[in-house]
Amino acid sequence: MSRPEELAPPEVFYNDNESNKYTTSTRVQHIQAKMTLRALELLNIPPNSFVLDVGCGSGLSGEILTEEYGHVWCGLDISPSMLATGLTREVEGDLMMQDMGQGVPFRAGTFDAAISISAIQWLCYADTKYHEPQKRLMRFFNGLFASLKKGGKFVAQFYPKDDDHVEQIQHAAKLAGFSGGLVIDDPESKKNKKYYLVLTSGAPSVQDQQVNLEGVTMDEQEKISNARRKKNERESTKNYVMRKKELMKRRGRQVTHDSKFTGRKRRPRF
Repeated sequence: MSRPEELAPPEVFYNDNESNKYTTSTRVQHIQAKMTLRALELLNIPPNSFVLDVGCGSGLSGEILTEEYGHVWCGLDISPSMLATGLTREVEGDLMMQDMGQGVPFRAGTFDAAISISAIQWLCYADTKYHEPQKRLMRFFNGLFASLKKGGKFVAQFYPKDDDHVEQIQHAAKLAGFSGGLVIDDPESKKNKKYYLVLTSGAPSVQDQQVNLEGVTMDEQEKISNARRKKNERESTKNYVMRKKELMKRRGRQVTHDSKFTGRKRRPRF
């Protein structure tokens, strides 16, 4: 079964029909609540904090923020249908339509903390030729770092396709100035395995509670060697072109016919 990220951009995939199915599914509600509660456990912030929900969708995570901890929250999402569903449900938080790959458009030091449930993995996919995953990741983490107070915390549950996606996300977060690492729940289970990125921005003040880093791993030397290995193993230009063409075909787009010249580098003309 194909991953949603491989079928269409989030603003297209989560249309009115998908948004309604996602929001009304009791299974999705249960999983979303469980992951949000786990993220808040890792976040370890006092009640009534001001929290940013990145990729808030229709506000399922936001309801947990409000009902369980009394947090004030603001959510951003790229899908108009998801946000419209959230408005219909009259969630407590403020909602904003925003592509997180274009940054986090808030005044510096606005939020005490931020969470994201099942969203940031979308940044690892290039849906147009103008989308460069690493640049979009950097814009997101740089904007998020600026929008958090000094010592602000961020926990993101996400679904990486492979180790390369994990490395891309961690590398961008580290370059933006975050410290922290990765928590993996049920690492031996294929079905229940969950990734949580647990980060803090700068040194917290004495009265602030520390982010819960139990189980966090971020070995920089191992990460660098893995990145080099992955770089050497990356697919050829022709394989990349063929894979992207196949993806476009599945999305119903017209692509040029394959030939012996497909994927070849053009010779420079003098």
